[in-house]
Amino acid sequence: MGAAPSTEGEREPLIFPPNPETSIQPVYSRVYGRRWLVLTLFSLLAFMQGMVWNTWGPIQNSAIHAYDFAKSDIAVLVLWGPVGFTPWLLFMWLMDKKGLRASLLLSVFFMVMGAALRSVPVPDLQLRRWLIHGGQLLNGLAGPTIMSAGPLLSTTWFAPDQRATATAVASLVSYLGAACSFIVGPLLVPAPNDTTRVMVARAVVSTDTQINHIRDRIQLVLYAELGVVAVLFAAVLFYFPSRPPRPPSVAAASQRLRYSSSICRLLSNFRFLMIALAYAVPTGVVAGWSGVLDMILTPARVSQVDAGWIGFWSVVGGCVFGVAMARFADSIRGMLKLILVLMMAGASLASTWFTLTCLTRLTHLPSTAATLYTSCIVLGIFINSSVPIFFELLIETVYPVPEGITCGVVTFLGNLVTGCLLFFLTFYTTDLSWLNWCLTGSCAFSLVLILFFRESYDRLYLDVFVSV
Repeated sequence: MGAAPSTEGEREPLIFPPNPETSIQPVYSRVYGRRWLVLTLFSLLAFMQGMVWNTWGPIQNSAIHAYDFAKSDIAVLVLWGPVGFTPWLLFMWLMDKKGLRASLLLSVFFMVMGAALRSVPVPDLQLRRWLIHGGQLLNGLAGPTIMSAGPLLSTTWFAPDQRATATAVASLVSYLGAACSFIVGPLLVPAPNDTTRVMVARAVVSTDTQINHIRDRIQLVLYAELGVVAVLFAAVLFYFPSRPPRPPSVAAASQRLRYSSSICRLLSNFRFLMIALAYAVPTGVVAGWSGVLDMILTPARVSQVDAGWIGFWSVVGGCVFGVAMARFADSIRGMLKLILVLMMAGASLASTWFTLTCLTRLTHLPSTAATLYTSCIVLGIFINSSVPIFFELLIETVYPVPEGITCGVVTFLGNLVTGCLLFFLTFYTTDLSWLNWCLTGSCAFSLVLILFFRESYDRLYLDVFVSV
């Protein structure tokens, strides 16, 4: 099936309901062109939320010199993202009761306040550090809605043969924003030992002048991010409807379970818990693993710049491959489990390859830049591209639980795994080879769970066998 809306002939019921009085009644559906505007606006918000979250990692050396940050400060600034998921139940309740517009407005408000708080140019460095930490926490509070509302948006606005593609775009753009910060940060902010052309010409460089120059460049990045987030907030305030005038499918129009009933069903559904763990464990581990990738690759004589490029290309490859696989899943609906099996099998092989390559003294495998680049990028492609496929399978498994609640639970679990791993890393940073084995084990664990998982497609069945 293509990306074009369904024709009138395709909307005729394949099987008429046997009892019109007790069956779901036909729904007059329509797919609106404005859905692409809504998806674009949401994707830009997700992009900026990811970029603001990863502002400090790529320029950590510059931030340490400019603001007297310690290594622990950089780790905590990254940790504020998972911590922002602590009140996830509140955000899921707001999304379920008030709709996507209200929950998104609150999240973008947190993003604006966080970006503004980080940009206050106070001279007191201690106060400045508190403002930056507070701003990162507020940006993290936008995560529960931004990272879990993609499937709700795709169901609400898109036809069944476009849902997985829209979910992929909305879910993966935040990862792309975090990856782009690896380019924007180092491009605009010089490293501590860099000098400007004017300084080189004069051949006189003072430490205070260099630090002030670094602070000015960091301030420029913070102001730029604040400006973009403020414009997006104004755009959402001006136009971002919760739903279209008419639903695009029967599943979009059907009634969902109440909030309390949804939580109870999710926690008591063994099949949901299986696939939720299959998603949360590898994605949570790889998020923590990629955050210290430069430390992991240091024994292999890979520079921090190269490690950043490896992380960037793995995320970009995952986003592109994820959208392509989601488009493929839209064209052959009902094959989500098979796609996930192939993805996690590839991730298990790639992580094993990388782990053994890092143990050159024991395995005698060639540890070259090409092998490290290839194994890391292939691993990132398989893991990151599996996110929208997991979301779609989770929603199909527990339908009619609302999409926002379902994805909110699993994204919370994934961030919980990441937070625990980052906390554990603060005590065991000397030798990180154990983290590579942990990554390999998480991929294999996910693969086993998926193999034993019994799939079902209740939402898809509703769209196919009921007139729309």
